[in-house]
Amino acid sequence: MKKNFLFVLLLSISTIVSAQEAQQKSNLDSKLTFGVKGGYNLSSMTFVNEKLDSKSYFYLGGLVEYSLSSKVSLQGEVLYTQLGGKMSMPLFQLVGNEVSEMGTTHYDYQLSQIQVPISVKYNLIPNLSASVGMNLGWNISSKVKTEFLNDEKHDFEGLNTINLYPFLGAEYKIHNGLFVDARYNFNFIKMNEGKGANVKVGFLQAGIGYRFK
Repeated sequence: MKKNFLFVLLLSISTIVSAQEAQQKSNLDSKLTFGVKGGYNLSSMTFVNEKLDSKSYFYLGGLVEYSLSSKVSLQGEVLYTQLGGKMSMPLFQLVGNEVSEMGTTHYDYQLSQIQVPISVKYNLIPNLSASVGMNLGWNISSKVKTEFLNDEKHDFEGLNTINLYPFLGAEYKIHNGLFVDARYNFNFIKMNEGKGANVKVGFLQAGIGYRFK
């Protein structure tokens, strides 16, 4: 009798624990969503207080979102993109007592990055949310392309390997997992090492994405 009672008790406890674990897994799965996104990237670089011409590129990557409540969620992403800027500088030479123009040198700064934006999202109204966060950018390639008589490309020295960009953004859910979003990453934090001339980059990202259900 006691053995049967213990067996039934252990079986009941095991069933309850298994049910709780299944419920917890179900709850976790319902709070987690995965997706992909891509779009347009427009960056603007500054040296000290001089603003360079904007540079356009694309971004592409994936995301994971975890719902804390019906209003608040956390989102992490992994993106690939390129930042930078462009500038032109005329070259002169002194011939006797006269200064003559030799031409114009064009500079194209190309900073390829893997970015990891982490944000807190708040649902303002159905389908529309605002976000605030920090974007961590790893430089995987930092080049300067020079165009004059011959095209040359060399490393852009003195930049931090990891850079930080605080950002604000918004997202609108269209239908069945499809969404559009936009954010601006601010150039509050310089990218170069040491006490040299400040190098900063701010950039706008706008695109489309899809969350899997």
